[in-house]
Amino acid sequence: MRIKRVMTILNDLGRVELDRGNQHRAEYESIVSNEIREKCRDLIYDNETLKKIMNIFLDNIKRGLAKATHPDATVKCFPTYVQDLPDGTETGKFLALDLGGTNFRVLLIELSGEHFEMKSKIFAIPQHIMLGSGEQLFDHIAECLAIFVKEEQVQHETLPLGFTFSFPLAQKGLTVGILERWTKGFNCSNVVGNDVVQMLNEAIERRGDVHIDVMAVLNDSTGTLMSCAWLNKNCRIGIIIGTGNNGCYVEKQENAELFDDNDMGSGKVIINLEMGAFGDDGCLDFARTEYDKEVDKHSINPGKQIQEKMISGMYMGELVRLALEKFTKEGLLFGGKGSDLLYERGRFYTKYVSEIESDEPGLFTNQKEILEELGLKHASEQDYVNVRFICECVSRRAAHLASAAITTLLHKMDEKKVTVGIDGSVYRYHPHFKNLMMEKIRELCDPSIEFDLMLSEDGSGRGAALVAAVAARQKKKAQQAT
Repeated sequence: MRIKRVMTILNDLGRVELDRGNQHRAEYESIVSNEIREKCRDLIYDNETLKKIMNIFLDNIKRGLAKATHPDATVKCFPTYVQDLPDGTETGKFLALDLGGTNFRVLLIELSGEHFEMKSKIFAIPQHIMLGSGEQLFDHIAECLAIFVKEEQVQHETLPLGFTFSFPLAQKGLTVGILERWTKGFNCSNVVGNDVVQMLNEAIERRGDVHIDVMAVLNDSTGTLMSCAWLNKNCRIGIIIGTGNNGCYVEKQENAELFDDNDMGSGKVIINLEMGAFGDDGCLDFARTEYDKEVDKHSINPGKQIQEKMISGMYMGELVRLALEKFTKEGLLFGGKGSDLLYERGRFYTKYVSEIESDEPGLFTNQKEILEELGLKHASEQDYVNVRFICECVSRRAAHLASAAITTLLHKMDEKKVTVGIDGSVYRYHPHFKNLMMEKIRELCDPSIEFDLMLSEDGSGRGAALVAAVAARQKKKAQQAT
């Protein structure tokens, strides 16, 4: 009964005031096995650790912005060449392509003042294309685009297009993006070092049945910022916490030494941080656990995207599984009796973490189904408590790392009122992620800064169209001026 009584406070942990939250956390932890609680300590960061990470992150940002130190910087801080945010005057039809994971989307968006209409279609990207040649990949994208525009009967129109390409790009202009490296399971040959917009245009030309005007290439964090800025004029930061992890923010052009454009425009530019690579130089090794190192070791890009592997949905479930496997083999979970599925790499999905933490207090309904699915029908109620605690440690750490990054940006920008646009499956579907982040940012942030977290509505799709729309608006304005 004590377990059930204490479990009733679980769903309040992210919503209560800080002192009550800590009190509840202490009471809840009292029913977690002492051994499990002790062994999970390295997954829990106190504020001093987070502030140390914030200082290192800020130094990395400054290194990425400066020409002299950029080549060796892990947080690349690429200028996106997006200088203007939506102002509500964008009108017309726009296409958007969204490539950032195993699915690829094509969208048709119509804007008119505050009116917004969107049609979209999802296409799968087979594994052999994800690991094939660059020409195969872009031919597949062009084929999907052709199918879509014919279905929507706009194949005879030349529409402005925004291309969300959610991989590390060094941008040389609004429509020039050089791929730095692949992430998120992709490893197509002959793309790294090349301009992805040019490769898209060449694939379209090979077909000859589609007419587009690529106005911008961007990543999903820029799209998230733009999508939220269309609805909220205070949005200055875009963050992705999903399959991958990245962020962008509005910076003064004078601080972005790689920005190379004679048109100073607004004097601001959105910076694509590529912050998933934070830690690639070893600066986060003091905060990494044996589970982090094991996940990295067995990834397709060992030593790369270190922070992403501590935060994102692509790895969160595996971090939990590794802890469960270790504790089971040590006799601390499930009576020391595991299962083949529990010991299978990648088999504990990240969605399980969200589902387990979504359980009604004391009932463990989702967790029972999950553990039975994994061949762990013999789990006890104490196991349920311990498993949930392990999930919480991993997801809370991810939320706190993301919070530290956002707070660093809030301090650097030094604006008094900022909305942070956030997209991604982890942030969207984990039941407590937003509350955990709101609470932690309040702890870490200068109290004079007013902030809010805003869930993005389709940043990578709508945002891409909005970047194209703003670019088309600026192009039209320039033409009229001449």
